[in-house]
Amino acid sequence: MATTIPIHFVSSKVYPRLTGGRFNNWRIGFVLLTQLLYFGLPWLNWNGHQAVRFDFASMRGYLFGLTLLPQDLVYLAGSLIIAALGLFLWTMLAGRLWCGFSCPQTVYSQIMLWLERWVEGPPNARRKLDAAPWGVEKVLKKSSTQSLMLLFSLWTGLTLVGYFTPMRQLAANLLAGHIGPWEAMFALGYAGFTWLLAGHLREQVCKHMCPYARFQGAMFDDHTLLVAYDSTRGEPRGARRKDAANAAAQGDCVDCGLCVQVCPTGIDIRAGLQYECIGCGLCVDACDEVMDKLAAPRGLIRLTTQHAMQQGSRPRLWQRPRALVYAALIATVTIAMLVSLALRQPFRVDILRDRAVMARETPDGNIENAYTVRIFNTLPQARQYRLAVSGEGVVATAPAEPLLVPADGERSFIVTVAADPNVLERGSHAVQFTLQDAANPQQRVSEEARLLMP
Repeated sequence: MATTIPIHFVSSKVYPRLTGGRFNNWRIGFVLLTQLLYFGLPWLNWNGHQAVRFDFASMRGYLFGLTLLPQDLVYLAGSLIIAALGLFLWTMLAGRLWCGFSCPQTVYSQIMLWLERWVEGPPNARRKLDAAPWGVEKVLKKSSTQSLMLLFSLWTGLTLVGYFTPMRQLAANLLAGHIGPWEAMFALGYAGFTWLLAGHLREQVCKHMCPYARFQGAMFDDHTLLVAYDSTRGEPRGARRKDAANAAAQGDCVDCGLCVQVCPTGIDIRAGLQYECIGCGLCVDACDEVMDKLAAPRGLIRLTTQHAMQQGSRPRLWQRPRALVYAALIATVTIAMLVSLALRQPFRVDILRDRAVMARETPDGNIENAYTVRIFNTLPQARQYRLAVSGEGVVATAPAEPLLVPADGERSFIVTVAADPNVLERGSHAVQFTLQDAANPQQRVSEEARLLMP
């Protein structure tokens, strides 16, 4: 049965012990990798633009040379669908390894823990410092720890803003002592949440606030990877006895408690599967070190499955239909998005009939409608476009010369379309606007509009 942990943040503070081993090395590697990507991407340029940036002012997104417009939100929807399906698939296959190694809460909590350990010392020293009355030493150490945490949190907040405001411009403004109110609000807001959640609440977020921990059980099965204690081999636990008779009946677990001391959420993995377990594997590292010292086989605590623990075998991937369904859906959405991106033209057009101008008769007896044609150019060079209008009864379009749109910009044009009233009846009729790149006629987009005949 899982141990009950009271929901009192001060009394239940966890002081995880530092350990080594392959899982700890993986955690450190993922912390460094994720933060290198997060803090480094805003400084990376690509074709004269920041490689990854979302500009709300111009309603454009830049992603490694790809310029996205509001009409491209379908790709965001597709990415979210892939992420959701990927979460389901990964959880079914590997349990909470995402939580243990790559979750931002885990990563930032680990960084805050490193800062705290650096200033205040190992777990016993931090525990004594927290229990000690306030004095000069405690004030200095606590203020130093919180200052470092706040500086790191502010750095993360400013970096987040750098994904929406050009990072180099933001840095120059900061050096000049000027930052916009919206930028300051979002930077301070994100910094505040980072400091609160990762610097203070830490494991409480994983245990009491994260919804993923609550619904993950619905995606588990007997073949899901999880950190498990081999009770058959480990029990009865206790200190090693010298007499051979009692030693033979004793399990491999010496009840050292290291698996609990290194756990970032403070649980005892020997109590069985618990929703608080984030699958970080630090208890595996600690237990393996003890087994090495005792000359016993590793794996008393290990990353395994319930089926493997009971029967010693694992199924093949194709023997798990749910995994195949998830993988097929992910592949389908991914292929559809890639094909759409490959066929996507580097410009867009919006057609809006000018309702302020009624259909009017021209001197030659035709009926003329006016439209606002808005052209979006996503290329880093200015482009010229030719506009053609087709439809029953259409006899003329103005202007006929190429329409110039600036680099990575947009421009609106007033276009008139004349139709022969002898061909069309009164009412609304469909016409097709076709826009093509003057320098590359194969690139073209079409948009339908309505033409009114009074």
